[in-house]
Amino acid sequence: MNKLAGKIVAAMMDEDAFSQWLGIRVISIVPGACQLQMQVTPAMCNGFSLAHGGIAFSLCDSGCSFAVNAHGRKAMSVETGISHLKAIQPGDVLNCFVSEESLGKKLGVYTAEVINHEETKIAIFRGTYYRSDKKWFEEADIFTEPPLTKTI
Repeated sequence: MNKLAGKIVAAMMDEDAFSQWLGIRVISIVPGACQLQMQVTPAMCNGFSLAHGGIAFSLCDSGCSFAVNAHGRKAMSVETGISHLKAIQPGDVLNCFVSEESLGKKLGVYTAEVINHEETKIAIFRGTYYRSDKKWFEEADIFTEPPLTKTI
């Protein structure tokens, strides 16, 4: 894992109650790409006993957001869309693979694919993200560890 990317995603996850509720695990993160994993619970299902469509969407949106923010500048989605290819069952383990299609000064375009534990492609997501000029961390803060304190 890239150290800056890991630090950014950890800061994002600390404040992201919804991604925490989804049980998202970051498998890998580098600027522009990541892999996430989660397991679908019964609480995530709709009246058809299938995962609500927003579950795959949210997994992908979190993944794309992590990938674009891992470059070091704060970014948020401006347009997103998903194609659901197969139904998601309770208990399914979902892997989300995010790749960067384009990165410019102000916009980044990302694609995410969701694959279940049976290696079946479940969904394809595409998002455009606005990149602000605000940095996640100052350069001096990126690789510094907190000072050790000694209690006597």
